[in-house]
Amino acid sequence: MQANCPRILIAGDRSSSGKTTIVAGLLSALRGRGLKVQPFKVAMDYIDPSYHTWITGRSCRNMDGYLMTRAAVEEIYAHAAEGADIAVIEGVRGLYEGYDGDLGSTAQIAKLLRTPVIFVVDARSITRSCAALVKGYMDFDRDVQFQGVILNKVGSERHAQKAIKEIERYAGVEVVGVIRRNEDMHLAMRHLGLVPVLEGKTRHEGFAERVDKIRRIVEEGLDLDRILEIAKEAQPMPEVEPDLYRENSLGQGLRIGVAQDEAFNFYYRDNLEMIELAGAEVVPFSPVHDRTLPFVDGIYIGGGYPELYARELSENSGMRQSLLQAHEKDLPIYAECGGLMYLAQEIEWDGEKHEMVGLVPGMSRRGSTRVVSYVHGALTQDCPLGSKGSAIMGHEFHHSEMLMDEGTKYAIQLERGTGIKDGWDGVCEGNLLASYAHIHSASFRGFPAEFLRACRRRRD
Repeated sequence: MQANCPRILIAGDRSSSGKTTIVAGLLSALRGRGLKVQPFKVAMDYIDPSYHTWITGRSCRNMDGYLMTRAAVEEIYAHAAEGADIAVIEGVRGLYEGYDGDLGSTAQIAKLLRTPVIFVVDARSITRSCAALVKGYMDFDRDVQFQGVILNKVGSERHAQKAIKEIERYAGVEVVGVIRRNEDMHLAMRHLGLVPVLEGKTRHEGFAERVDKIRRIVEEGLDLDRILEIAKEAQPMPEVEPDLYRENSLGQGLRIGVAQDEAFNFYYRDNLEMIELAGAEVVPFSPVHDRTLPFVDGIYIGGGYPELYARELSENSGMRQSLLQAHEKDLPIYAECGGLMYLAQEIEWDGEKHEMVGLVPGMSRRGSTRVVSYVHGALTQDCPLGSKGSAIMGHEFHHSEMLMDEGTKYAIQLERGTGIKDGWDGVCEGNLLASYAHIHSASFRGFPAEFLRACRRRRD
């Protein structure tokens, strides 16, 4: 595989620099020119990619230099960018923020993929200092290809011109865009960040109109022609030998039920694609709307916001009963984060309690802090994700906590991460595994392979 379409990476000087909103507008503007745009996101976020996917019509892919090998990052890029006219990669946090030095940072991905960087600066209340900031970032790592700057949250034309003059004078890099302060350059937020697209379209009036306003602001503020020229200057990428994206027969004939609705929509496209490449069929179902499960050989319930749909999930007693019966029949069930909360006995949120499925012996409630972390550890017993002793790596991202019954059995002991309780994660009951950890098939090869094997054993 080889994908040498033009590409750029949009990085920020810090979190909340405004890069996500600018990327959303840029993707929309490029689509408006009739281009096939392939989006990527550095790190393991779900919400930003939901915007990228919706805007471009192409599944956004995550790339993470800590969780994934260099070969995996290159393969994900080559696979997804095939057939695209341009690839746009959105960074995470500040350009150089990583797990350990360069590892896991936006800069690591920029260098690994030989991609020109366009740097977003939050220019509120600074003018000449913008030049010092840009120059410092450029000098910090000369292997990062700084090719342009976007000034965001600029107060006036005089503010912009003064900052541009100093940046080009002292840093020697061109300014390819200026975005003025504008209340329309904001997307709806909540306790885990942006509101996911599916919910935004159904619960937030004027959501699509807001995104269209952002497109118009970005089109007016950015030099799109110059940005496209910079993208075309990206160095050629090497050919990649397929490893992740290879067809196999592990899941041939199996049907895997995947919870997909407004409450559960945190999935990496690669995880679902790996299920399909193994010959299994992904069968969507809705814990909010469907009364019973479809005929399936295994169940995958991803993350999302079950706390916001707790009443609807609780009132759907038919689906809750259907899941209980599936577990009694020993169907493999794998649940991540929001799925863990849903399978618990109840959710308590903002003063309301709602009964949930009851397969996990405990209840969930709003936690005191937001947990965002890599996790790594090992399986301590055989389970639907693999055999005892298997190493596991992933990511956790939640604002809830679990209050568990005494004697609860866990299958994952963590070396790093919070998990459910005291360094343990992965509630394990028979063929059920429910954890706070999200896993990606490029960093933990046990999914979907081992999960599909568990489904096959149960059916055979």
